[in-house]
Amino acid sequence: MSGTNVNGFLGGSPVRVIVQLVVLSLIVGFVLSYFDLTPLDLLDVIKRNIIRLWRTGFDALGEIGNWLLVGAVVVVPIFLVTRLFASRR
Repeated sequence: MSGTNVNGFLGGSPVRVIVQLVVLSLIVGFVLSYFDLTPLDLLDVIKRNIIRLWRTGFDALGEIGNWLLVGAVVVVPIFLVTRLFASRR
């Protein structure tokens, strides 16, 4: 990989990018330490939120399924009766 490819991939010179990453890491580390958070705490929060979102999504699908069944109890018989009368014409 030539120097220009590396610069293009990193978005700047490697030294500049390393300095930016070090400064950003220090700032993020300070903020996380201030709030007494560790990377494992953050991963745990993300995991719990994904699981909760997953369950909520399936609960919503279950609710939609209930609506579908309740609606079908009314709609399907009406559809069948109207089709039956339409076929007699």
